[in-house]
Parts: sequence; structure tokens; C-alpha cells
Amino acid sequence: MAAPKKGRGPSGGQGRPGRALALILIAMVALTGGMFLSGHTTPRLGIDLAGGTSITLKAKSQPGKPDAINQTNMDTAVSIIERRVNGLGVSEAEVQTQGRDNIIVNIPKGTNSKQAREQVGTTAQLYFRPVLAVTEGKATPTGTASPSASGSPKPSASPSSKETASGSKATPSASATTQGRAVTGALTKDTSPSPSASGTPKASASPSASVDPATAELQKKFAELDCSTKAGRAKAGANVKPTDTTVACSSEGDAKYVLGPAEVSGTDVGSAKAAIDQQRGMWIVQMDFTDKGSKKFQKITSKLSTQQSPMNQFAIALDGEVVSAPQVNETLSGSAEISGSFTQQSAQDLANVLSYGALPLSFREDTVTTVTAALGGEQLQAGLIAGAIGLALVVIYLVAYYRGLALIALLSLAASGILTYTLMSLLGPAIGFALNLPAVCGAIVAIGITADSFIVYFERIRDEIREGRTLRPAVERAWPRARRTILVSDFVSFLAAAVLFIVTVGKVQGFAFTLGLTTLLDVVVVFLFTKPVMTLMARTKFFSSGHPWSGLDPKRLGAKPPLRRSRRVNAPTDPKEA
Repeated sequence: MAAPKKGRGPSGGQGRPGRALALILIAMVALTGGMFLSGHTTPRLGIDLAGGTSITLKAKSQPGKPDAINQTNMDTAVSIIERRVNGLGVSEAEVQTQGRDNIIVNIPKGTNSKQAREQVGTTAQLYFRPVLAVTEGKATPTGTASPSASGSPKPSASPSSKETASGSKATPSASATTQGRAVTGALTKDTSPSPSASGTPKASASPSASVDPATAELQKKFAELDCSTKAGRAKAGANVKPTDTTVACSSEGDAKYVLGPAEVSGTDVGSAKAAIDQQRGMWIVQMDFTDKGSKKFQKITSKLSTQQSPMNQFAIALDGEVVSAPQVNETLSGSAEISGSFTQQSAQDLANVLSYGALPLSFREDTVTTVTAALGGEQLQAGLIAGAIGLALVVIYLVAYYRGLALIALLSLAASGILTYTLMSLLGPAIGFALNLPAVCGAIVAIGITADSFIVYFERIRDEIREGRTLRPAVERAWPRARRTILVSDFVSFLAAAVLFIVTVGKVQGFAFTLGLTTLLDVVVVFLFTKPVMTLMARTKFFSSGHPWSGLDPKRLGAKPPLRRSRRVNAPTDPKEA
């Protein structure tokens, strides 16, 4: 049998604690450096600590849909609003239902909170409708409509009816026959609009005795429509079905339209993004249609391209307002763009809304409350005081019971604290993590979990010394037993945190996330810091000699004398036994 090699350390590399310590120290330095270099030296705070805005949205009844307000639609609305707000980079936004028809949206104070507030209740009902008539946005003084089919709004920074859809630009509209019938049905009783001298169809302005009541009502609405006010624009698009011929205002209020039934809806849009049109130097929103929407788009644009103005125009109507009304001169498919007086922010907002879909319900802002951080600050102060008292009690207990070993425990707690703080600071900009009161509670609970791991290891070492072993072998023999116990304990804690994070919403998720993060860090600290430091300390005279203040005094622990250093068979002392 070959003799064992001398000088070989314990299995698992425990004889070289310097490597593990170097690894964790490098990680701590890297995280701390990254925190300072990124400029995020403090964790992001949630609405209860930083303040913000709390919005209560109340669902409105849908015309012809008495059962629209149900749990399924409310849950869908919550999901869409949450994705919209998070898409803007707002951290720790809280969206949840309250009662049967209310949604509570809590938006923390931040750079994008204003834009988020503007989008939370936006239904984003997008439709592409044929333009049947267009004129200036002010109400007609006589109370009768006089839109010209060839008219166009005054030039302005807003989307113009002169915009042309070509290449990837466009939007669908109704067919030639459908358009002609829609115009005559909307404004006159004449079934065939007569062309003017310029070849442009005219729409009769004055209702005659033969005009049916629906047409007369449409003429009246168009004449009385005043798009110069926000209230007038909102009234024009209220409670309009996709299949209705309707009136609408431009988003800037400088033009009003008669629009035919919707041919393509926002649900046919697959994706949307904001981009700069390099030729015109303006912000636009580019859309890609779904397969079904692309077929509709191609079919409609092929018919629109043969019509005269404004019958070859389509209106891009978002929540009842015409965002853009370009002309179609050729058959298009696959994609389209919305252009107009967009800024970078407004283009990104619109693309965000279109990408995440339309809300299944309409909402109105019931209440808007500004949340101050004063109450949360008081609670945080009370929580930190409680945490400090708990930490002080833990330290007193460690010093009184474990004496010198308490130094190792305190160093490990400090390492865990540094890792936790730097990770929380970096996770804010990285994944939108924000520190709220429950998350602070999770961090305080983690102190007990970490301290429990140290105690398990220290008690295993003391058990080995009670068995008569010296410190260095006791440290190595105690580690496998302590390691199993620590891993099982931390696994249970992490599993509980993971389940809590999955099945809960809102602030409770902050508690679960922090608890899970600190549990993982406990494993890292115990394996890469506590165990190597304990191995190094065991080589010092203070601990290895069993100093009374080391916490490892064999006499105080009741060790079995004599201490066993090696096994040997004693020679018989009685000559008769020899």
C-alpha cells in the first residue's frame, strides 16, 4: 500500500483559504467600484419612501356591452397598464384592482412619472378609417355643415391631410364603392357625388327634405363640432363604435373630419417603435402589422390609391382623435407609419402604448393623490431603529456567548452588508428594483438568517472540541456537518421567498425579493468568507491554544481529557500481561 502524500491539505481545497477570501474581496471591490462609477450610490426608493402619485381609475360602462366590466377584463387592463408604465422605465410602479371597477396605480416620484400618469388610463383604441370629408376645426356659425370633399386643413405643425403614404408608410381605408356610399350617406341623400370642375367630388352641405334622420344628425354634429377646445375633441370621439360613420377632430384641433367605418384596428398592429425620418428630419412611429392585418392593409390600400382627394386619404384615429391623415397613392403591405408633430417623447409614448395593446375597458381618473414620503420616512426610521436594536442584541449575545468568535461573526455580517447594499444600488437601474418598507423588513430578517448560519458552524466546532479534538482538525471536521445544515436551512428560506414572490403582487414582492437575495448572499458569505476566516483564525495562537476569551476554551466547553491528537495502542504495564 502506498504511503499517503505529506503536506496535502484537506479535500475540497479547504487548506487554501486565501483563494476563497481573495475571490469574495475582488467581488466586493468590483461591485463597490461599479456602484460609484455608475453614479448610483444609493438604492432606489419605492413610493412609500420616496413619495409619488397614486391614481384611482374607474372603469366606464361600454355602449352595447353591459357585461364588459368583469374580472377578466380588469385583470387584462392591470397587466397592460403595468407593462406600459414599466416600459417607460418607472421603477416599482404598483398596479392592482380594488373592488369591482377600480384600479389603483401607484407611481413613484421619478423622471418619467409624468409620462406614466398620462398613459395609465389611455385606452389606445387605434382605428384606420376612410376620410369622407374634412374642413377647419371650428364650429360652423350657421349650424349647418359645409365641408368640401377636396378641402384640407390649414397648414400647421400638426399632421396634414397632404401627407402621402408611400413605401412603408400608409394606412388602410374603405374601398371606392364603400367610400362613395359613406360620403353620400353621411352628408347627402344623393347616391352618386357629382364631380366639380376640378374633378374633385363635392359633399352637399345643406340637408334637404329627403335627408334621412341619421344623416341629418351627422350633419348637425359635424356643423356644431368645435375642435379648438379639448372638451370638444373629447366629445367627438366618445362612445363611437368601429362600425359607425362618425365625426372626429385632429389631435391639434385645427381640422375636423367625417370618417367612415374602421377598416383595420390596433389589434392588427404587431409592433410599433419610434424613429427619426432622416429625409424629413421628424419623429415618426413605425408599425408592423400582423399577418391578418397585413392582408387587410394591402387590400384596402389597393382600392384607396384609385380615389380622388380626400377619398384617397385614411385617418389614423387614436382614442377618437385623428393623429394623421395621409394620402395613399399605391398599394402597400406589411407596415405603416404615423407621422405628425411628434417630439421624441410623444413618439416613444405612442409606440409604447401601441406595442403593449389597447385596454379592454375605458377608464376615467377618479382621484389623483400626491403621496409624500413623510409617513414612509417615519416608518422607515422606526424600522431602522428596530433593526439596530435587534442587531445590537445579536452582537451582545455573540460577544457574551462566543467571545472571540464574535469577531468572525461581525466581520461576516459586515461582508454580507456590503454585498447587499451594493447589489441593491446596482439592481435599481438594472432591473428597476426599488427599496420599499417591506424590502427593508426582508433585509432586517436576513440578519437573523445570516447569524443563524454562523451559530450552526460555531456549535459544530465546539462539539468537536468537546469530543477531545484540537482546534484545527475540529474546524475541518465540523465544516461538512455544518455545511449540510446551512444549505438545507437556506434552501427552505429561499424556496419560501420564491413562492411568496410568485404568488403575491405589489410591495410584498419587495419583501420576497430581498429575502431571497440575502439568503443567496448568506451562502456566498459563509462559504467564501466565514469558513476561510475561521480556518485562518484557527492557526493563530489565541484561538488554537484555547484562550479563555477565544470562545473555544476546552475547560469551559467540558472537553474530554486528555485531548486526542492521534490514536495509539498503549503498551501493557503488567508483566503478567506481556
